Amino acid sequence: MRTTVELTDASHEAISNLARRRGSRGLSEIVQTAVDLYLASLSAEEVEAVLGLEGSISEESAASMTAAMEESRGQWRTTA
Repeated sequence: MRTTVELTDASHEAISNLARRRGSRGLSEIVQTAVDLYLASLSAEEVEAVLGLEGSISEESAASMTAAMEESRGQWRTTA
């Protein structure tokens, strides 16, 4: 599944360097490995707590939050 992940410049540079050293063209494999390791480190209770959140907000609330985040991102400024 494709998704967008926001990284700091330092994290992006470190992951990019690691990918190059491993001969990878992209960051996906390294990010996937990191996510897998993180999820594996969670206790069963933590996993259940996270899974229990599914459906805890309405579709309308989720759409409203998504719209607010997208509007906020549109106002971000980056240095050149």
